[in-house]
Amino acid sequence: METHGITKAFPKVKRHRPHESKDAVPVKKAPALPITGNVFQGVCVHIVPAGIGNARCDIFQQQIVQNGGQVEAAYGPRCTHVVVDESVDRERASRLLKTETFPPTVQLVKCTWLSACISEKILLSTDDYRLYPCDRPEDTPAEGPKQIVVSHIPVPKETQPPDHKSAPDDPADMVPETQDEPIEEDAVSQNDLEALINGVTYDPGPSDDSQCVSGNPRVLGKWVCAQSSRTKSKNHNDHITDKLEQLAKVYTHTGDKWRALSYSKAVNALKSYHKPISSYEEAFKIPGIGKNMANKIVEIMESGHLRKLDHFGEAVPVFELFTNIWGVGAKTAQLWYQQGFRTLEDIRTKATLTHTLRIGLKHYDDFLDRMPRSEAAAIEKTVRVAAHSVNPGLLVVTCGSYRRGKPTCGDVDVLITHPDGQSHKGVFTKVLQILHQSGFLTEDLVSHEENGEQKKYMGVCVLPGAGQRHRRLDVIVVPQNEFACALLYFTGSAHFNRSMRALAKTKSMSLSEHSLNAGVVRNRGVKVVPGFPLSTPTERAVFKLLGIPYREPHERDW
Repeated sequence: METHGITKAFPKVKRHRPHESKDAVPVKKAPALPITGNVFQGVCVHIVPAGIGNARCDIFQQQIVQNGGQVEAAYGPRCTHVVVDESVDRERASRLLKTETFPPTVQLVKCTWLSACISEKILLSTDDYRLYPCDRPEDTPAEGPKQIVVSHIPVPKETQPPDHKSAPDDPADMVPETQDEPIEEDAVSQNDLEALINGVTYDPGPSDDSQCVSGNPRVLGKWVCAQSSRTKSKNHNDHITDKLEQLAKVYTHTGDKWRALSYSKAVNALKSYHKPISSYEEAFKIPGIGKNMANKIVEIMESGHLRKLDHFGEAVPVFELFTNIWGVGAKTAQLWYQQGFRTLEDIRTKATLTHTLRIGLKHYDDFLDRMPRSEAAAIEKTVRVAAHSVNPGLLVVTCGSYRRGKPTCGDVDVLITHPDGQSHKGVFTKVLQILHQSGFLTEDLVSHEENGEQKKYMGVCVLPGAGQRHRRLDVIVVPQNEFACALLYFTGSAHFNRSMRALAKTKSMSLSEHSLNAGVVRNRGVKVVPGFPLSTPTERAVFKLLGIPYREPHERDW
């Protein structure tokens, strides 16, 4: 989202009342805001906060009202536009708004439309920003299945709050349209892009779906999800990857997700290379390394430095400081920087903060400090005891880096289900109530988020005893028929998940935390037929259906 032209903090917007929809965006009454323009004259907008974040919603609301428009707290007949985050697809938008169809008078658009209108100070056409063609007849027959070419980099939704550094930024079904510095122009073939996604080398050759389905070793060798992370070789080019990782981090903090992904995948390709790089020609031959990237590699080899890093100045460490606050993404960090803030004290004393951001700031050091496995195990045990006091038959599993066997964890993700497929219902509120009453849960970040039949809580916990740190805890209750896919998704790693989703797309499938769907039809990368869910009683079933060997959680740590 562009934030140019927004130079002052806005007063905090009152939170919604209990009777309003949980997806409603709190709206300040128009008389409290002076009308300074007419960009949104005649426009009535409902903003879906999922993925956008409260801070950005507040800014959008202020700008719409101050420029002559109206904001509706809930989706209704008065709305002319419904705005969603870039990462939200049509299916998720329908779930959030609890409607399958939208009348032709309502335009469903991505939040970049609002940003562009605010920046350009003109009401722009929504043609380039629509989530889907609003005027497409519902009964138009879908095109038949076509051979799918992976022309973009799928990224799964992360378990982060709206506007967090990774929440987002979910370009799963998008293609980068314009870049100041283009993504490697020669990394667009099927083979090269798959290598860019996976970051592993392979023997070039035919890569049609039939080979992949049959488990051809040469084809499977392209996919990270088909490999064990235990086989990762020694990094022979760490002097190069260290610099490229710094630049990838810079682009992450400045919100340039496409360049960040490009550099990250190049780093993975170099780390997997079997020997030190010695020349431009050698670098250029590695799948996922194009001309521009090869030139940067040579620059590092010859000078030990990357001049591109010098272009960002003091802003980068400030962006990193700000985005380390839980709940703050690149857009909010840039806005604060534009407002002249440079330190955490500036944020505490001058910034307009939501309840969530205050909590993130309050526990800044605790959230950044990774906890030992023993502490994560104690947190898991506390949640399990509470769950079993509600129903002894509940299955409680901790996912994330803990399940992958890492020695330390950033937070704890606990998945809860019941094998009978029914008894998980109603336990969500009861478990959280027990954890709150015991003092284990100290603050709520997102008290209740529904994603289909899944219910998710995001909050702060602390173990009993002196000197214990406050930790991030997510509790997710899922139905049994979605448990395997949810377990796979929340276990990660993010790179491993991206690879599985990319592989699924080559088979006309789609993989999410809910299901593995077959019979998916996409038109230019956009899903037009969602397909049908396959039976996935276990994680092993998902791997088998994708035609790859099963990998234990500790083998997925890419």
